Amino acid sequence: MLTNLFYTLKAHGVPVSIREHLDLLSALRADLVVADSEEFYYLARTLLVKDEKHFDKYDKGFQAFLSGFDSLDGLVEALIPDDWLRQEFTKQLSDEDKEKVKSLGGLDELIKQFKERLEEQKERHAGGSKWIGTGGTSPFGHGGHNPAGIRVGGEGRNRSAVKVWEKREFKNLDDSTDLSPRNLKVALRRLRKFAREGAQDKLDLDDTIRSTANNAGLLDIKMKAERHNAVKVLLFFDVGGSMDDYIKLCETLFSAARTEFKHLEYFYFHNFIYDSVWKDNNRRFDQQIPVLDILNKYSKDYKVIFVGDAAMAPWEITYRGGSIEHNNEEAGQAWMQRLMNSFEKIVWINPTQREHWDYTQTIGMIRKIVDDKMYPLTAKGLEEAMTELSR
Repeated sequence: MLTNLFYTLKAHGVPVSIREHLDLLSALRADLVVADSEEFYYLARTLLVKDEKHFDKYDKGFQAFLSGFDSLDGLVEALIPDDWLRQEFTKQLSDEDKEKVKSLGGLDELIKQFKERLEEQKERHAGGSKWIGTGGTSPFGHGGHNPAGIRVGGEGRNRSAVKVWEKREFKNLDDSTDLSPRNLKVALRRLRKFAREGAQDKLDLDDTIRSTANNAGLLDIKMKAERHNAVKVLLFFDVGGSMDDYIKLCETLFSAARTEFKHLEYFYFHNFIYDSVWKDNNRRFDQQIPVLDILNKYSKDYKVIFVGDAAMAPWEITYRGGSIEHNNEEAGQAWMQRLMNSFEKIVWINPTQREHWDYTQTIGMIRKIVDDKMYPLTAKGLEEAMTELSR
């Protein structure tokens, strides 16, 4: 059964290895998890997934693994061994409960019947006296009445089950649509680059030991500077118009970026880049920043990220005076080309779903201008964009 889990997770993109698979088997042999599907889910995730960016893929793979069982029989065989069942029954049942079990033919008979039902049952049942289901008087299921049964899934009604087996339903997440602050930060973190800079005020233990050993045992203390995030980012947000539909999404991205990048400068523009941008949308017309100042102020190693839906009239990109807000003396594409020539790495993040890009002419035009470095505003898209910027 666990071999199927291993291959299912690999098929869903989780880079699980044989070593981790063996660790899971060892953990189960040590009874770290017994008869609890939810605990098994978390144990397997802890041992098999080494990077939180794969959590969503793990959830999808684990869901596919569970759905591969026509019944709970496979999980029962793996997580509820016979010897454990007998030990637990013996330990937990009162004398009165043991008499109830005897009325069904004894513990062996109860376990045998349960496994037979799992093999034979092919559909949901309710209100009966034999199959695993809801209501009724069957000793297997939940919500019914039987003096000594095994509750399978759901809430009990009479609290008379002698043992409970529940299957947790796991949410099927998708890294192409789900955008939470957590996975945004995980995607942006791919760009982070740490370097040591500043005053040397932190003890370098490894170098101190090495230097002391080379110095015939005389203490030779070595210091080093603290590590700081060395990545420098310029972030440009399109605001207003069709971007109003993506305000919450962009706020989440902005919050995540400010957390992840120490050297971050941000600016706003509308539709496309022209001769000026701004930092305060409430004072956008009297406190503008010339793009030429940005080109002269920031070094070429800054990573530049544009965030916008790239939806506008074509002339807003290609014509002088094409801006809908002011009479720009040069076409927007000329200013974008200056940025492309001044900075080594530029990407465009588009909150519009990728499958809709071909229906907007200007999206294709901007993709061509930025050398096809346009990515969707999803966790996966951001990860691809950060990979491109870090090359």
